Amino acid sequence: MTLRFHTLDVFTRKRFGGNPLAVVLDADPLTDEQMQTIAREFNLSETIFVMKPADSANTARVRIFFPTGEIPFAGHPTVGCAILLAQMSQPAAVDFETDIRLEEVAGLVPVQVRHADGITRAIFTAPIVPFAVNVPLPSVEEVARMLSLHPTDIGFDGHVHRLHQGGPRCFHVPLASRSALARSRVNDSIWPAMADGLGTDQVYVYTRGGEHAGTSFRARMYAPTALTPEDPATGSATALLAAQLLVADCLADGSHSWDIEQGYEMGRPSDLHLEADVRAGRLTAVRVAGEAVPMMEGTLSL
Repeated sequence: MTLRFHTLDVFTRKRFGGNPLAVVLDADPLTDEQMQTIAREFNLSETIFVMKPADSANTARVRIFFPTGEIPFAGHPTVGCAILLAQMSQPAAVDFETDIRLEEVAGLVPVQVRHADGITRAIFTAPIVPFAVNVPLPSVEEVARMLSLHPTDIGFDGHVHRLHQGGPRCFHVPLASRSALARSRVNDSIWPAMADGLGTDQVYVYTRGGEHAGTSFRARMYAPTALTPEDPATGSATALLAAQLLVADCLADGSHSWDIEQGYEMGRPSDLHLEADVRAGRLTAVRVAGEAVPMMEGTLSL
């Protein structure tokens, strides 16, 4: 069996930035075990497998794998896959706008893709509106030790650490400064037990500001128990951040947006855009946008 694949750098306009992604096309014949084996072979944070849709009104059915297991929804595979499928369906060097509908395990994910002035940008609506998870949380002191920081580095302006879910689950930890963000390191002797208690492999740390004037937050995302010591760009964790901001920043009813930097500390600058709609004090929709650039294409043989 021979299958085509593409790789892209996602949440960036520049090659060798953003988060690398592998997209395997025409993956219908593959078993779960084969998909997992291929994901381990690519050894990227995620690999997405594209199949025929269950509903012909949609573009494709997809499954997303870490090197260690399947995930029901993820942001950078959604953006990268949608951009690739949109580009493949359009004549080269032509500006376009199109809708891509991906059937993911977490639900249907609509993605709007636009190509103009040589830049291809996608914006997806999260399949599940994120929400806070009510479980016992570690103390500030415990979180600080896990991140190799001082307790005074944890939290700012009413932002405290919380756990959120919306398909995947993520532990969001606000940090008081860019210095604390740069110094943060996951303590591998503490995090596995904490991750097990929280039910997530992902700890997302963030602080206000960034490299660029319009940036709202600078972030890093660690998932060492999922064989991803640090992730350059995490669309799902960014989507879940909306639930954190709803409470921490007391968001008013209406639409809100933020530009977020990630991956800068690890030399893979990534730029993500987050939008959230609030009605009656509740999130009603969350969207994440970003660009992607093609890197490689080829075939794999099984």
